[in-house]
Amino acid sequence: MQSRKYAVAAVALVAVAAVVVPDIGRPAAAGGTPGAGPGAGVVNPGFETAGDLGSPVGWSERGQRSASYVEPGGRSGANRLTHRADRPYRVETSQRLTGLRPGYHTLRVSVRASGGQRDAHVALTGCGGATQRVDLPRTGADWWVQVALTTRVSASRCTIDLVSDGNAGDWAHFDDLSFTRSDGPAGGPALRIAGADVSHLTKNEHYGAVYRDRSGPPRDALRILRANGVNYARLKVWVNPADGFSDKDDVLAKARRAHALGMGLLIDFHYSDTWADPGKQFKPAAWAELPFDQLRQAVYDHTYDVIGSLRRQGTPADMVQIGNEINGGMLWPDGRWDNWDGLAALLTTASTAVTDVSPRSKVALHLAEGGNNGGHRWWFDNAVSRGVPFDIIAVSHYTYWHGPLGSLQANLFDLTSAYGKPVMVVETGYGFTLAENDHEANIFNASLQQTSGYPATPDGQADAMRDMVTTVAAVPGALGVFYWEPTWTAVDGAGWDPADPTSGDGWENQALFDYSGRALPALRVLGDSVSPKR
Repeated sequence: MQSRKYAVAAVALVAVAAVVVPDIGRPAAAGGTPGAGPGAGVVNPGFETAGDLGSPVGWSERGQRSASYVEPGGRSGANRLTHRADRPYRVETSQRLTGLRPGYHTLRVSVRASGGQRDAHVALTGCGGATQRVDLPRTGADWWVQVALTTRVSASRCTIDLVSDGNAGDWAHFDDLSFTRSDGPAGGPALRIAGADVSHLTKNEHYGAVYRDRSGPPRDALRILRANGVNYARLKVWVNPADGFSDKDDVLAKARRAHALGMGLLIDFHYSDTWADPGKQFKPAAWAELPFDQLRQAVYDHTYDVIGSLRRQGTPADMVQIGNEINGGMLWPDGRWDNWDGLAALLTTASTAVTDVSPRSKVALHLAEGGNNGGHRWWFDNAVSRGVPFDIIAVSHYTYWHGPLGSLQANLFDLTSAYGKPVMVVETGYGFTLAENDHEANIFNASLQQTSGYPATPDGQADAMRDMVTTVAAVPGALGVFYWEPTWTAVDGAGWDPADPTSGDGWENQALFDYSGRALPALRVLGDSVSPKR
């Protein structure tokens, strides 16, 4: 996660990357996210053909039929289906498929939506089992987002429903449907990981933080997360932090708690004594004057020690980030972005240390700005060309900083295809209020709310989380989504600066617990993103 110091420093960094490789993310006008091809058995899957009244040929309409019509502006072809009216409306555009072979089938649809509808979703009904549906994400007009939905067909037929229940002026666009056999399982988002970065939790608890589920007495925060479906913990590691939290011993203690609850573990090495992100990658004080060969050895020894200690205590790391938001490199200046040979050597050393001591742990490389395809392709091309070993591509994406969900999805589609690696979002968040709860100014404010478009309310936070999960889940090879610091509520003494006990919490209005310590609806949305069969 980027601190408040990130904004200025990162601007110059992004500009440099953009000069090296132009952004190749594709907005709506240039084609949007990759599609899955023509719909198998779907009539008029791209809505290229319309009848006399503008309704799509091959589809039936229910409700206010005038609110559903074909018009120019398709994602790939000439046309799209639009739901819109100048007064409140409800309309359903459907097509019944017949002669289907039994088994799992996946529907993919490219969509855009204004947001604000009472209901807007895609569903599969009458397939022989329970109805499956996925809500349309709020996309804005510039990017298409693909949504995916899987069902088990047992009755040789299935109906595709495109549904909008909108206010005057609300709109939704649909295009490029495909309906193909798949491996299942049935359901909406089918991610493997619903994760939470709980790095700050022990510090919060030390200073008296209290957590409750939606009802009931105070409980252990990790148990609340787990009961709501969260199945992974992410833990940052600092080398020698001033306050003693997020060092090796603290990480080991939190890992024992998470493991006891059956949670997976992602370890996030910052290779610093304090925050590391695109705007700053400060060496630990103990490593500051080391020659490069000794710096590499320090990286190896530190990585090996932490991961080996986790393994020896019976809580091995499932995944390990070697560096945090390293768009600009790490351990500056030796591993800065303009010294790629040095950066690659440090990353290779860290990756080797992980696999030497814990061969089953997967190594992740983590960049911020999840929609910056040009910058990410430049970065990973450099890493791959120098033989940096890694297993997973991880990104941060906060829509109020990093852009719309369409740019994120387009980038994830491209990265997993280009490098053959699974992808995941390891940091995201959104505010449930604009109110302050301590003396530290909140990072998320009215300006960022306007940028992203979701209201800063508990329901708005839940909608932002639901749209993030829906967007990521449609990407083949996507592992999951981690929420950044859902338990970092405001408590005196538990501030952001490990060297300053008087510092406050600029994140409390983005936690997944409100100012009384009760779990918010977005927590359940996060937990529900994981398929029960995974």
